[in-house]
Parts: sequence; C-alpha cells; structure tokens
Amino acid sequence: MPKNKLVSPVLKWVGGKRQILPDIVELLPTQLTRRTYYEPFLGGGAVLFHLQPRNAVVNDFNSELMNLYIVIRNHLEELITDLRIHINEPEYFYHLRGIDRTPAFQDLNLVQRASRVVYLNKTCFNGLYRVNSSGEFNTPFGRYKKPNIINEPTLRAVSHYLNNNNIQLLNGDYATAVVDADRNSFVYFDPPYHPVSASSNFTGYVEGGWNERDQIRLRELCDELTERGVKFLLSNSSTEFIHEQYANYDIRTVLASRSINSDSTKRGDVEEVLIRNYE
Repeated sequence: MPKNKLVSPVLKWVGGKRQILPDIVELLPTQLTRRTYYEPFLGGGAVLFHLQPRNAVVNDFNSELMNLYIVIRNHLEELITDLRIHINEPEYFYHLRGIDRTPAFQDLNLVQRASRVVYLNKTCFNGLYRVNSSGEFNTPFGRYKKPNIINEPTLRAVSHYLNNNNIQLLNGDYATAVVDADRNSFVYFDPPYHPVSASSNFTGYVEGGWNERDQIRLRELCDELTERGVKFLLSNSSTEFIHEQYANYDIRTVLASRSINSDSTKRGDVEEVLIRNYE
C-alpha cells in the first residue's frame, strides 16, 4: 500500500526523530513490511507515521499522550469539535494548564484531556511538552500570533491510519510492551536520551525522569531480545557511557539538529547514535 504523506506527528515532541529519519530508514532491516513493528517509547511517533506499518505494537509511559492517540482513533470528530473552543490567550492558557493541579482535572473526559494536550502543545513555549516531578504540565505560554491548533488534515489522516491497520496502543512499561516480540518482529527504541552534560538532562516529558540505572536496564533488555533473535534499532545520545553500554553492537554516529536548549548558542547539530544488533 502507498504511504499517506499526511500521516505525520500531531504534536511537537522533544527529541522527535524527523531530523534523522533518513539515517534510521537507511539502517532498517530487510523485509520490514513482513515484520510486526514495536515502538516502546512512542513519543511524537515520527518513525511510526513515516513507516506506516500494517501491524504494530506501540507504547509510551505518558498516559496523556497515549490517551490522545486513542481519542484520535476512536473519537476524532469530538476531538476536533473540542479543539475549536480553545483561544490563544495567556489567561486562558494558564487556566487550562493549571487544571492538572486541581480536582477539576479528574472531571475532564478523555476527549477534553486529549484536546488539552494538543492545545497546550501548540501554544506553549517552543512546543515543549514538559512536566514537573508531580506530573504537572509546567511549560509557559508561547505568545505565538497564529498557532495551528487544529491541523485537521493530519488528525484525519492519523485517525484513518490507526483505524485501518492493526495498531495496538499501550500505556505502560517499555519492557512489557515487547514481551511478545519474536524473530518475526522489529523493535525501534527511542528512550529518554542519556545527558551529554550535567546541565543538558531533559526527561521532563513524564514524571520521574531517567538515570544511568534506567539506561542499563534498557541495555539488558536489548541483550535479552538479541538472545531471542529479535532485531532492534536504538537511538540515543553519543556519550562515552552509551558507547560503553552497547560496545557489543553496531554503532552508527549521526548528526541531528536540536533546538531545545535554554542557551541559544548551544542549539544546532549534535551527535547521536543509532545502535543495532543486525547487519
């Protein structure tokens, strides 16, 4: 089946993979269309929506994000209707942002929660989805003149894709998401990146964050998948720690343009790695 170019990310996501998609595609295993595709850290979904596999199991620990994808699949018209009520004003933005700090958040239905995520993402500073240690959204207002809050063609295309293919949407631990992966599967891992410096750590898309122990646990899972004959490709930052962890695997260094940094002089091309257990 030909791919629909309108199927693309509906949110701007920190660490999104559009920048290195050509590098990822170049390293994909042969006969990928015959495999079940797994993506345990879905995020903005750039790789999933580019590949558009017919059979996939995708997951993210962020419950608000996964609820959005479920709503796009199951309640698209209601979502589009609710998105139309939002206004691009700071007072309204901070009111809606602050709801997750009050009991009123529990009164929002699934569509309203999904609509809130899209609105905040489109109108907050730099499209930066970030939560504090309590899981509360804390990015400030972006002051954009005409943010594209309702990208209806993309929403409809993504809904059509999710409804017309065998796509399982999970919300849980990444290791659980790949428990059924076998030799006929392919797993793409895009975890929270290991920080290149003490000041560059960003894991704020979900409460809790990641540390070196988390990175080691993921590498141990990759070892387990390799023993089971499951092919995987993994992206991460190009740090000495990551190179040491995956020394037994094929490591390709690529350049990605990143714009998320409080210091504008530090934005630009950075080295990342693509790691795989196959040739």
